[in-house]
Amino acid sequence: MKLIPALTAILVAGFLYLLIVDRDRLYAIAQIEAEGAEDAAMTEQETEPGLGVVALRSAAREVDDAVVLRGRTEAARQVEVRAETSGRVVSEPLRKGAMVETGDALCRLDPGTREIQLAEAQARLVEAESRVPTAQAGKAEAEARLREAEINLNNARRLSQGGFQSETAVISAEAALEAATAQVQSAESSLVSARAGIEAAAAAVAAARTEIDRLTIRAPFDGLLETDTAELGLLMQTGAPCATIVQLDPIKLVGFVPEVDVDEIRVGARASGRLASGQALSGEVRFVSRSADPTTRTFRVEVMVPNPDLEIRDGQTAEILVDANGTQAHLLPQSALTLDDSGRLGVRIVEQRDAASLARFMPVELLRDTPEGVLVAGLAPETAVIVVGQEYVTDGVRVAPSFRETGQ
Repeated sequence: MKLIPALTAILVAGFLYLLIVDRDRLYAIAQIEAEGAEDAAMTEQETEPGLGVVALRSAAREVDDAVVLRGRTEAARQVEVRAETSGRVVSEPLRKGAMVETGDALCRLDPGTREIQLAEAQARLVEAESRVPTAQAGKAEAEARLREAEINLNNARRLSQGGFQSETAVISAEAALEAATAQVQSAESSLVSARAGIEAAAAAVAAARTEIDRLTIRAPFDGLLETDTAELGLLMQTGAPCATIVQLDPIKLVGFVPEVDVDEIRVGARASGRLASGQALSGEVRFVSRSADPTTRTFRVEVMVPNPDLEIRDGQTAEILVDANGTQAHLLPQSALTLDDSGRLGVRIVEQRDAASLARFMPVELLRDTPEGVLVAGLAPETAVIVVGQEYVTDGVRVAPSFRETGQ
């Protein structure tokens, strides 16, 4: 029983010796034990498997950035066809919704006396044409008399110079020449008048035919009747509406871009859209306004979209995305997005450090949403993004990722 107090006294004496006399050796022993404990902790951490997560190996791709606009659909053309003459409608009306082609008759008017006026104008044309041969014959006769008068005058002058004829005969020959010249001028004037009569009569015939052609109001282009045509028996005056036609193929997407983004949009750029019903559209920019709206300071942008089935209507609300300059982006599932403690939008990636896989938050820029996922920028060209379990890890936490292919 006395052995234990003796051993205790020996140990206490030894510890006091090391503490007072050989303190350096005591510190060395304590450091070795601390290092051993730290090595044991690191070994235990290295052998820990980490938190299981699912990650996606994503490679950046070149995508076109987009300018997002809010707008509407608009018919390529819309015309209210009006009468160019007056008359009573004698045709059955076409109902709204009917398809018409270029040149189809929409409204027919009663001709009245217009055909009689055409016949009268044609008769006047024949009469005017008959006057031309008479005028031409009169001109030819006057020219012959002119040549005869010139010959008589020359003969009279030669005889007068030889003393065989008096001066009176020369004067008479000169007078006859002047009379023949006047007759030629009168015949030319009659011929010009006859030809002018032909032109006037031909113009009257053309006017009468044009007036008759205006009795049939035709479709100016292929399209859809937005209203009924004029009712049978209606008395139409000049300028009265016959029908309204709209052309919906192609159809326009009209949006307004702010001045800070207008330089990113160019004519010919590809564009896509989505209607309020969810229908997706695609087309090409055909017009970018050079003049801003004085109230909103925005610029009009028009995108032409094919519409062969006429499924898209005029006036529907649309979201328009116009392709701008390209950028590197990753296509990720929308569920991969998360927020950090400060509210920044980003994703958590798998980072390799000292042969260990650690979780790390990376902020990203959301470019746009697509049916396949979201396009984000701000990541390295090749990144392992955590898509399942990202909400249960923080920066520096050891993870054990299992990878899946894109599209799974």
